[in-house]
Amino acid sequence: MKLFIYDHCPFCVKARMIFGLKNLPVRLITLLNDDETTPITMIGKKMAPILQKDDGTYMPESMDIVHYVDRLDGKPVLTGPGNPAIADWLNQTGYINKLLLPRFAHADFEEFATDSARQYFTHKKQAAIGDFEAHLANSADLIDQLEADLQRLSPLIVSAEAVNGELSDDDIHLFPTLRSLSIVAGVTLPANVEAYRNRMAERSDIPLLLDMEQ
Repeated sequence: MKLFIYDHCPFCVKARMIFGLKNLPVRLITLLNDDETTPITMIGKKMAPILQKDDGTYMPESMDIVHYVDRLDGKPVLTGPGNPAIADWLNQTGYINKLLLPRFAHADFEEFATDSARQYFTHKKQAAIGDFEAHLANSADLIDQLEADLQRLSPLIVSAEAVNGELSDDDIHLFPTLRSLSIVAGVTLPANVEAYRNRMAERSDIPLLLDMEQ
């Protein structure tokens, strides 16, 4: 199968995770961020991730891809219970895009291999969240808020192997956010949050962004 992605995209990380967790091969294809034609040809809209199945058909939507791949062999790995507190934590930390998006725009991601692709991303995201440079200038306050929220997350993590002790959809939702945060320099994670992030990166075979840290 082929998975069309952007490396920075947390929704794409969700789809990538299930292949790593199940040790299944997949060919990753990174789209340029300003390439509208390819995804529209596949699914009628510009979005990622997109899975090309073995039969050649296309499937969008990260969690649809996750559940399709997980159940394909009749041996799902995402069998654990969910914890509503994880979803609540993620919903309450939407402000982190002000830390992440400006840094993504400056990073060496393959989807920004051309100036036009990088400018496309910058234009779209600044329209959504405001001026990148202003958010970068406010990083210290945002990091203080984030570190307080990470302290709230810490007691919710049951194990480094899985946030609730057994792999579940909560891991698919939580790890991409923590992986994205690895691009932000100067953030101190509680020890168990860092251990969970590192272990999930290993289990999913998805590297963190520490080499792009800003």
